[in-house]
Amino acid sequence: MATETPVKAAPLNLTPSAIAKVREIMATQDPLPAGLRIGVVGGGCSGFQYSMSFENQSGMMDKVFSFDDLKVFVDSTSAMYLNGCTVDYVETLEAAGFKFDNPQVKSTCGCGSSFSV
Repeated sequence: MATETPVKAAPLNLTPSAIAKVREIMATQDPLPAGLRIGVVGGGCSGFQYSMSFENQSGMMDKVFSFDDLKVFVDSTSAMYLNGCTVDYVETLEAAGFKFDNPQVKSTCGCGSSFSV
């Protein structure tokens, strides 16, 4: 098991509404997860897409960040693509969900869940 030493300077930011929604969803999980994994994976229409999942522990190559005592695990490869990214939770009449605002993105696709850098 990797040592979980929260790092202060996170490459990404979570808004208070995103943190609140993650905590709300985490509370329904049994057993309660240790934290949230945010990553970038290959795929989608434009080459990359974001991924979010709950984790019970950090991996060897993970950086661990703390947002208001919410642990967020990011692997070192994903951290490069998430640098400067803000994760928000938005609710509109049409939809609700997590929104990634990433200044590194050069183009997105029509579906809105895939990007290229």
